[in-house]
Amino acid sequence: MTTARLPLFPLNAVLFPGLVLPLNVFEERYRAMMRELLKSDEDEPRRFVVVAIRDGRETAVTGTGMPDPVASAPPTERAPAEGFGPDPIQTFHRVGCVADAATIRERPDGSFEVLATGTTRVRLLSIDASGPYLSAEVEEVTEEPPAEDEADEAGALAEGVLRAFRAYQKRLAGATERSLATGSELPDDPSVVSYLVAAATVLDVPTKQRLLQAPDTATRLREELTLLRRETAVIRHLPSLPAPDLTRAPTHPN
Repeated sequence: MTTARLPLFPLNAVLFPGLVLPLNVFEERYRAMMRELLKSDEDEPRRFVVVAIRDGRETAVTGTGMPDPVASAPPTERAPAEGFGPDPIQTFHRVGCVADAATIRERPDGSFEVLATGTTRVRLLSIDASGPYLSAEVEEVTEEPPAEDEADEAGALAEGVLRAFRAYQKRLAGATERSLATGSELPDDPSVVSYLVAAATVLDVPTKQRLLQAPDTATRLREELTLLRRETAVIRHLPSLPAPDLTRAPTHPN
């Protein structure tokens, strides 16, 4: 299988194909990564790999959305692998997602505002810490096209997941039926549905990682159906849960 070497951006978050990832980049090793990506031709994809950290400790100074007070702090000087243990590949989940940076905007203080989109799943094969930032040799994680009967099953599962997702949104936001997204506003491709729901549902990193690593769309959708029903039942019994703002946040995993 063909492999590639790409910059590696570890996060305490999971990125899914097709989902948008906004980043505020403050730490020097990741600033160096963005400066290098900006050297590529504008017509070429500016790709890096987002991988979730196993132990949940995100040492890079990053954040989402617009600049915040951290942006005014001096960039932190860290070695590429600092904070990730003696063997960084053991610190990260082995399956991540390639991000294509459509926008990399440098601010006057040298930090960056980045807007990227997840494209393909990849598996980490090795990590190189010899440069100013981590890079990884990766191979694409492919998904075999489903047989006709499997495609029908995935389609039926996607419909069930979307219904369960609307019920989950309604419980989470305390919304009325009229305020929910209609079928025409949601995707109908089962694979797209599986990634969208995985990103938009409030789940911990290990659970999202398990969904990212699912071997096929039908498996991912089946697990999401179980999760959505469970989460909706939990919310139903916790009416004071302070969660409405979560449903108004941008649909991205970071």
